[in-house]
Amino acid sequence: MAEVDRVIAQRLDSGVPLVSTVSQYIISAGGKRIRPALVLLMSGALGYQDTQRHNLAAIVEFIHTATLLHDDVVDESTLRRGRATANESFGNPASVLVGDFLYSRAFQMMVDSGEMRVMEVLADATNVIAEGEVLQLMNMHDASLDEAGYLRVIRSKTAKLFEASTRLAAIMARSTPEVEAACADYGQALGTAFQVIDDVLDYDGDAQELGKNLGDDLREGKNTLPLIIAMQRAPEQERLIIQRAIENGDMEALPDIVRIVRSTGSLEATRSSASLEAERAIAALHVLAPSPYRDALHALAAQLLDRRS
Repeated sequence: MAEVDRVIAQRLDSGVPLVSTVSQYIISAGGKRIRPALVLLMSGALGYQDTQRHNLAAIVEFIHTATLLHDDVVDESTLRRGRATANESFGNPASVLVGDFLYSRAFQMMVDSGEMRVMEVLADATNVIAEGEVLQLMNMHDASLDEAGYLRVIRSKTAKLFEASTRLAAIMARSTPEVEAACADYGQALGTAFQVIDDVLDYDGDAQELGKNLGDDLREGKNTLPLIIAMQRAPEQERLIIQRAIENGDMEALPDIVRIVRSTGSLEATRSSASLEAERAIAALHVLAPSPYRDALHALAAQLLDRRS
């Protein structure tokens, strides 16, 4: 990861000062670096140790960071990872344009791999992520969204880059189609579980630990799995409270909604859904030979369910 950070710092360099300033601001905010870590762990599990793995890990972090910059503008977010978002600090135009820079820099770096399939996978992933963002925008303030529609969004918006991260390692390791598919399945399942837990924490987390404002999903009119399940289980009067809050982005209803999602067992049911995805991820690891890398990938999926931030 230290080598990945070195590559990131080197490739963030730009002759335009504002580009470097905004890029460094969001990259230096930290975060879990889970996507580049997946590239490295899966590479290790497959015995691929070429330095190109550091470049690929940096690429997926750049794509992820670009999506964050654009997301925060679209969502009008003010807090991420415990500090002001880039759009709050530098304005929306700078955030959007620097996000574009990170996307284009990522595509420049893809050429270094010399692998057409790497470019194909990452171009496809970037396109699917964009489609997921548009789907989510279309679903804003829609209280009728069901679980299938919700999963379609998060598998596009979040899980697709997880899937690409683990598939890339298999491609570079010249794995068989069966192994590549299993690696991709691991990433997709892990990414889905990650986002489902993230949506639980919006109603069951600690703002200081999360580094973001609780209830942001509600303010933005996002109908996530905890609310979908709560509306299925709650009495009519409480269901209407949730429905109106989603449709109007009503933050005043947040205390009532937290009470409803807890009383209906919605949070536990949502965590159970995440658990099934984590188990699916673990099952996909059967194609890998025993190693400390496989153990780490197993532990990552298992520990995800204990996530609190």
